[in-house]
Amino acid sequence: MIDTLYFLALLSSAMAWGRLGLLSEGSARNGTGGGSGDRCTCDAFLPSSTFPIKDLVVVEQTAVEISHKLELEMGKLEDYEIKLTAYEERIIELSVQIEKMEKNPDAYNDADKVEIKIKIKQAEALIKELHLSIKGSTTVFESLRIQITVMVQTLTRLELTYDKNLVLVTRREYIKVQLQLEECERRHQELFNPNIGSCAHTGIIKVSKPVVSQLNANLNAGYKYGGWGKDSKPVPDRESMYWYSGYSSASIVDIRLYTNYKNLLLRNHFQHHNLHSSWYGTGNNFIFRDNTLYYQINNPFGLAKLNFTTGKYESKVIPRASSRFSYTNSPNQNFDFAADESGLWLTYANEESAGRMVIAKINELSFGVEEEWQTSVYKPGVSNAFMVCGVLYAVKTVDIKTEEIFYKYDTKTKQESYVSVPFERFQDKYSNLDFNPTDQKLYMYNDGYYVNYNLWFNYTAKATVEPPVLLS
Repeated sequence: MIDTLYFLALLSSAMAWGRLGLLSEGSARNGTGGGSGDRCTCDAFLPSSTFPIKDLVVVEQTAVEISHKLELEMGKLEDYEIKLTAYEERIIELSVQIEKMEKNPDAYNDADKVEIKIKIKQAEALIKELHLSIKGSTTVFESLRIQITVMVQTLTRLELTYDKNLVLVTRREYIKVQLQLEECERRHQELFNPNIGSCAHTGIIKVSKPVVSQLNANLNAGYKYGGWGKDSKPVPDRESMYWYSGYSSASIVDIRLYTNYKNLLLRNHFQHHNLHSSWYGTGNNFIFRDNTLYYQINNPFGLAKLNFTTGKYESKVIPRASSRFSYTNSPNQNFDFAADESGLWLTYANEESAGRMVIAKINELSFGVEEEWQTSVYKPGVSNAFMVCGVLYAVKTVDIKTEEIFYKYDTKTKQESYVSVPFERFQDKYSNLDFNPTDQKLYMYNDGYYVNYNLWFNYTAKATVEPPVLLS
């Protein structure tokens, strides 16, 4: 583009000086004859100002510099994510060690205490370092936004004052840089100040590395079936509560409740509830919502819930649901409960749909189906599924280490599409995967281990890079 501008400027100058060479002081305007020779003469009017090439060069160079800085900041965000995961695991480990020392101080000598103090100091130093890095990124974003504002003003001035068409290409590039900055700031905001509860996005675009908490509360690697997580609609004073249920088969026989994450890791439950034998469940498709456990039963084949506030059991039969269709790696998971920002959901398949998944919206008070949506995705080809903002996300196994969100169905628009959002699996198989809207995390029960994932959403509005309307 710069070469073109230089060429146009030189061409314009050459043409102007060429015309000037034809003029003489004694020549008549637009006339013939006269003077020392008979020749045609004409007046040439040079423009009062020339196009400021240097200004445009500065704008383009600044765009390149800003783009480079943004790439560096995006790389830092990836590094922040890894560090946060590592720091979280380290702090959890320290908390557990300190808890044990407080309960049994005589079992530890001075060397053990000194070692713990050193670890605490190291953790504090790491957190301080990360805090300074985050603060530095925020300062960079503010500086870049100021630079972009100044350059956009320069482009506007050039468009209004000079040849507008010469500026359009540069303006398009600047629009892209602006969008890049906004995306970088959004990712920074999501990582450190997630917009919990917001559905002002177009879906999941990334899943973090697995955050592995620990082996289940039974300390039994054979308890490969089960689930864990948080209440997706917590009652007052139980906002930090976690739950866990696991077994060596797909049966659901009991559940443990923990006041907070720390007590979950310490395996210090405040309630251990054994289900009544006539209300045993199956399928590992349960969730905990509004202090109520929702799960599948087989006699009769249908849905069940246990309200921990009232202690009351309740069941519901879905007439057309089939017991033939389950997920790839989880037997008897014919029904799958899910919860998101808009309420309680259920997925299943039936003979009429030839095994394709059906989405049902559940009324939490009546425990009945409010509305249903038919999808085209075959349930036995899916390893698990969950709901976010009224959108079903289906997951499949890619290889021994990788899962992939490959399909989504939007119940608001009734539109379905295939996507590709791969993420890492900690162990070989898993039996439970659910989204929790209170922290926007995925919770997986992975071969007996508590695993969770952070999610990134696409908050980028539909952006246009069309050239601005030219002023006449």
